[in-house]
Amino acid sequence: MAISPCTSATGADGKELISHGTALFPIAVYDDDLLLESVPWHWHEEFEAAIVMEGAAVVAAGSQKHTVKAGNGFFINANVLHSAWNDGSSVCRLHSIVFHPRLPGGNPDSIIWQKYVQPLASDSALSFFVFGDDTDEQKTFLNTIGQVWDLCVNEPDGYELEVRSQLSKFLYRLGSRRPSRLIQPSEKELRESVRIKNMLEFIHLHYQEELNTNLIARSVSVSPSECLRCFHNTIGTTPIQYLKQYRIQKAVELLTGANKKIQDICLECGFQETSYFAKSFREIMGCTPSEYRKRQAKNQPELN
Repeated sequence: MAISPCTSATGADGKELISHGTALFPIAVYDDDLLLESVPWHWHEEFEAAIVMEGAAVVAAGSQKHTVKAGNGFFINANVLHSAWNDGSSVCRLHSIVFHPRLPGGNPDSIIWQKYVQPLASDSALSFFVFGDDTDEQKTFLNTIGQVWDLCVNEPDGYELEVRSQLSKFLYRLGSRRPSRLIQPSEKELRESVRIKNMLEFIHLHYQEELNTNLIARSVSVSPSECLRCFHNTIGTTPIQYLKQYRIQKAVELLTGANKKIQDICLECGFQETSYFAKSFREIMGCTPSEYRKRQAKNQPELN
């Protein structure tokens, strides 16, 4: 299995659009360089687990945020809104695996799915878990992530069976610690989770238009102050800062895949002034739009 290319394509509701693996073997592995590009806020039906190979990454899921250093890892549950970015180190690489619950769980009418996989996937208390290297148990989690990643990359004979076995044990160990270690989220937290997804969907649908906090708040029938509080508590930023980040994300996609003038991309992504667009792009991406386009063109493989 080849290492899959990283992509940030999402739908209006923030759900990732790409498929991870195939229908027959729904798992994909990634080698993410967060120094080149952050992972924007998104969610997917699959489980995700990763190890930080170099540097340190800031990983956020729901209302939680942790700095994960090299050698440590994390797990993100299905359907959880999450993001990751470089913490400021000179290098930041992740080895991640993204797999559908049906890979270890089988069909929904199987005992494996009903007894072990579905209860974990639907447990809103276990949205995000960080693995250190200070206990044997956590080292076991890290070893499994690394072994599955290597198996998928190298594809030894029978690797599909071993991957499924390893992931089944991984989920069983996670699930077995749920009752004593996890606290169920409150109704308020669940309500905020729904609200933030709906507000993000509104932004994703209308990012090309003139937006402000009042309009974003009105989309879910809350006050501007409640909107600000919800964004701060859930994803740690303001609605307008998130809007700017999302516009830059869309600009990156256009700079990479379309031969459009930078001024046209600026307007298409909701920026009214090219100077503010360039300033915002440098603030988030560390370079100007033209520099980013040149860098991407240089990294494209030559066609024979």
